[in-house]
Amino acid sequence: MAKAEAISLIQFQKLFGTEEDCASYMMHKRWKDGFSCPKCEHSSYYYIKTRKLYECSKCHYQASITAGTLMHKTKLPLTVWFWAIYLVAHDKRGRSALSLAGVLDLNYRTALHMLRKIRAAMKDRDSGYLLSGVVEMDDAYFGAPRKGKDGRGTSKTKAVIALSKDGNNHPAYLRIEVIDQVTIEEISRVAQSCIEPGTTIVSDGHSSYKPLAEIGYIHESKAYYKEDKEDFLKMLHNIIGNVKAYIQGTYHGLGPAYIQSYFDEFCFRFNRRFNPNEIFDRLLNACVLADPHPMS
Repeated sequence: MAKAEAISLIQFQKLFGTEEDCASYMMHKRWKDGFSCPKCEHSSYYYIKTRKLYECSKCHYQASITAGTLMHKTKLPLTVWFWAIYLVAHDKRGRSALSLAGVLDLNYRTALHMLRKIRAAMKDRDSGYLLSGVVEMDDAYFGAPRKGKDGRGTSKTKAVIALSKDGNNHPAYLRIEVIDQVTIEEISRVAQSCIEPGTTIVSDGHSSYKPLAEIGYIHESKAYYKEDKEDFLKMLHNIIGNVKAYIQGTYHGLGPAYIQSYFDEFCFRFNRRFNPNEIFDRLLNACVLADPHPMS
């Protein structure tokens, strides 16, 4: 099988230049075996171009291609959604709402809601996979410097980072989850939601990680001050540094309300870094197949 090639702007315009092109792609993804009426399951239909609806030729039930998807009840053209997905997929640094609004001639709030929905689709896609093998796990703190406590007592946003490694001890897959505090309950919750039972988890000696051995994991604890500080959880700490640079560089720091969605975007890209030419198609699939994500 030939390797996938990155889709150029010209190719993108040819493939998804009209509403019909975008609707046809979504239809193929939603009904892989052909149209099936949600009401009577009949396979014959008419496409109502002016209303973007598929009408069953038997019972005349009208089905929207976006109903029940990430684009549920959207008032935006599908071409705008596809452009947004393309731009997000092809910007390794991440794309801000202000930038997206300028490129697609949208107001800032609309662009922001679109990005939040796209990031929600990224999270949905990765949440179906659990880390396994050997997983390095640590907590970190994100946000602008503030006066007061530092370290685990800081008022910055706290998160747990889990990195699986392959058979050659190279980074494999990544998950990042926001937590309230570094506690036994929070560490255990993140482990159970992100890591396959029976996995070996390597962490520092903080007491919050010790009960991992009691909930189905093999836990290897190491005292930070007894280890070579340059090598201790080195891969994980390098990635944490990259996450901080990503958030500060593109988004100039974030508050706690939506920072999880930016972690989800970083992980989605990281987990597909070996297939950069496929990331647009994968993100497009994730968005087409995602459930609705209402935004306030």
